[in-house]
Amino acid sequence: MSKTISITAIASISPLGNDSKTVWEKYQISDHCFSEHDLDGSKTLVAKLSENSNEAVSLLKQSDVKYKFLDKSVLYAMAASRIAIKNAGWNPDDVFGINIGSSRGATDLFEKHHRDYLLTGKAQTLASPTTTLGNISSWVAHDLQSTGPEISHSITCSTALHAVLNGVAWLKAGMADKFLVGGSEAPLTDFTIAQMRALKIYSRSDEDFPNRALDLDKTQNTMILGEGAAVCCLEIGRKENAVAYVEAIGYGTEILEHNISISAEATCFQKSMKMALQNTDPSEVDVIVMHAPGTIKGDLSEYKAIGIVFGESLPLLTTNKWKIGHTFGASGMLSLELAILMMQHDTFIGVPFAKAQIQTKSIKKVMVNAVGFGGNAVSILLSL
Repeated sequence: MSKTISITAIASISPLGNDSKTVWEKYQISDHCFSEHDLDGSKTLVAKLSENSNEAVSLLKQSDVKYKFLDKSVLYAMAASRIAIKNAGWNPDDVFGINIGSSRGATDLFEKHHRDYLLTGKAQTLASPTTTLGNISSWVAHDLQSTGPEISHSITCSTALHAVLNGVAWLKAGMADKFLVGGSEAPLTDFTIAQMRALKIYSRSDEDFPNRALDLDKTQNTMILGEGAAVCCLEIGRKENAVAYVEAIGYGTEILEHNISISAEATCFQKSMKMALQNTDPSEVDVIVMHAPGTIKGDLSEYKAIGIVFGESLPLLTTNKWKIGHTFGASGMLSLELAILMMQHDTFIGVPFAKAQIQTKSIKKVMVNAVGFGGNAVSILLSL
């Protein structure tokens, strides 16, 4: 890149908590965050927000009478954004852009309004404005009283990392000096779970680790859904308060065989990783935080793509979906949070049931991968 992009803060609301200290402590414990709840007519494992995250969202919802009508996905993004802005030291006079997306958007609220319509034959007054895709960024902008551009998008599970791409593009083009980017998802609803089961990718495992992300020998799909939001503050230039730097970005797509296909060797990931490595020797990458959702084909195809791109210079490999589940549009930014924490603490967080990997050098560069339905892959290379 011709210009340095600094990440001056990253914040999240997730099953791990809502502050970096707590999140890091949870990552060092080899326990998952799944619990059983009644969804889609049966007991279902999901990863819900932590207790302190729920409290933060509840306080936010009570802070403005208008907020009580908003979907959880919007509230999660607002709560995480408040933390990020504070940690970055941005003030009310700063002009910054916002690009926060979601894979499924206002799922809970949309289902509620649709149920009401089927029962009464009428739609509620606020049904449309509270379920639109642009709902997230516009309400975050309202809450933060920002005056910069507001962008929302949905690129399925790579949504948050596509927001990073957008933010970097705006900054490098000189159209903004600061951008708040990320993703938010609240998919723990009956219909969403039913859709994942219809695809036959939801976990039916009763093992100690029911999501077997990065278990390349598994014989059944084990994806589990989680909820949460994560955002980061991007600034042009090398800032003294940076927690990490965006070293390079990459993206790629591939020809689809069907709606949710990915090729056997994940051509889209090969493209995105190669692009991100244009000015970096693969041996310099210390860790890859994989997308690895816990499905047979998804995990294996990404692993094969990494092998093709990195060859004998294979970095340490990890993922967080065995622990917090798949948060769809927020997942890429939650992976980016894990990447930054590993660099800050110079400690590799592996997958407890996967083949042991030994850290033999300091973690200075980490690649983060994400891909969604439609073969939209993104790779972000971070450095400390």
